Amino acid sequence: MTATMDAETTESFRSLNPATGELVGEHPVHGEEAVNAAIERARAASVWWAGLGWKERRIRLLNIKGALTRSLNRVASLIHQETGKPIEDAQLEVILAVTHLDWAARKAEKVLGPRGVFPGMLAINQKCVLEYQPLGVVGVIGPWNYPLFTPVGSIAYALAAGNAVVFKPSEYTPGVALLLAEIVAGVVPEQPVLQVVTGLGETGAALTRGAVDKIAFTGSTPTARKVMAACAERLTPIVAECGGKDAFIVDADADVDSAAEAALWGAMSNAGQTCIGVERVYVVDSVYETFVDRLAEQASALRPGEDRGASYGPITMPSQLGVIKRHIDEAVAQGGKAIVGGSASVKEPYVEPVILLDVPDDSSAVREETFGPTITVHRVKSVDEAIARANATEYGLAGTVFSNSKSAAMSAARRLRGGMTSINAVVAFAAVPALPFGGVGDSGFGRIHGADGLREFARAKAITRQRFSSVNLSSFKRTDKDMARALQLVNLLHAKRYK
Repeated sequence: MTATMDAETTESFRSLNPATGELVGEHPVHGEEAVNAAIERARAASVWWAGLGWKERRIRLLNIKGALTRSLNRVASLIHQETGKPIEDAQLEVILAVTHLDWAARKAEKVLGPRGVFPGMLAINQKCVLEYQPLGVVGVIGPWNYPLFTPVGSIAYALAAGNAVVFKPSEYTPGVALLLAEIVAGVVPEQPVLQVVTGLGETGAALTRGAVDKIAFTGSTPTARKVMAACAERLTPIVAECGGKDAFIVDADADVDSAAEAALWGAMSNAGQTCIGVERVYVVDSVYETFVDRLAEQASALRPGEDRGASYGPITMPSQLGVIKRHIDEAVAQGGKAIVGGSASVKEPYVEPVILLDVPDDSSAVREETFGPTITVHRVKSVDEAIARANATEYGLAGTVFSNSKSAAMSAARRLRGGMTSINAVVAFAAVPALPFGGVGDSGFGRIHGADGLREFARAKAITRQRFSSVNLSSFKRTDKDMARALQLVNLLHAKRYK
């Protein structure tokens, strides 16, 4: 079920195929009244949904997963049309969404359900229970680059935790969101547990101002700041997944061929429009030349386009073309060298692969998120230098380390500033539903996916029940003898000196 337009609303917007300019769909611009009506419906739906209990919600979510799987090609086709990405990449996106739905459905009760907690000796007469209760209504604001997988990372976990969801998709990919809501409604027709409100920025702003219990936002850092400011008016909590300037480190003992292949995929897939994609590569001196040769050779074979033989698709958001070109031009003007592509690679709506060497660390191509099929490669003396330079950013989302030394790779992975690091693979963590996903600094805060993602959409509830009478220190009838016993117990338990 989707939110309906206000009776007086006549404004609409169009969803276009960024590769061809063809019309994909036309959708209403939902105003504040329509958004608030959707939230009100979600409030009633959340009570019903939470009341079903763990087993019934699990069954329904698994059936949603099954319906989404059976609709895989239909959904992927629409993702392809609205984003321009290759159909195989769109299919992979649906597969990832399905695996996360499955994990959230199966693990929610284990992670969030009631469990006993040892009370400690001071409160040994208390029976203690910890459980996680649903928040109520979660507002999700999704991106256009992964219009199904990314929002499902919030929607699936919020639903599994017992909440209802109001979803505002990007204005570039509203059709994917509406199709998802249609699939959910087909499995859960009783109540609108997932509603979609469509529109531009003001529709999203109305959702953040509305009476939701949490906002899950994915988008740019500047927009996240605006969302946070709006949420602050109601003290609405927010989980924010913003941009990144993710680094890729190649150690001296790395498998250079595999590293080049992984770096290229991380940088160029989806036309570089991936928040956890590779934008900077730091290569230890002894393998630098070999790595650069391998990377350039493979990159030269890539081709953007709309046909099935293309390596990746167009730049979905036209305004990003200017950002990409500016980064390339500034990098070259500051002494950088383009060994593959260059400024002329920006050919609306496509950008051909660009590899830049010797770019200064203060260049916009190194400091700012490019979000295009470009990559800067830097020579370093050691992994320590690579980590220092990789961490010299306000962003902190993801990273990659290639090394054949397990201990060295783990050490580097732990020291990279960010929420996620893959070793000898690229973005592998995104395919593991049990792992949390999120960043630090300008890349946002909070986590989706995994047990942390389930807890993100629930509130902890602590319950104690007195099992038998004992010394009652929380009473005006407390005696000196009672207090003496308490002090004696505390000294026995805690006064010991440790070495």
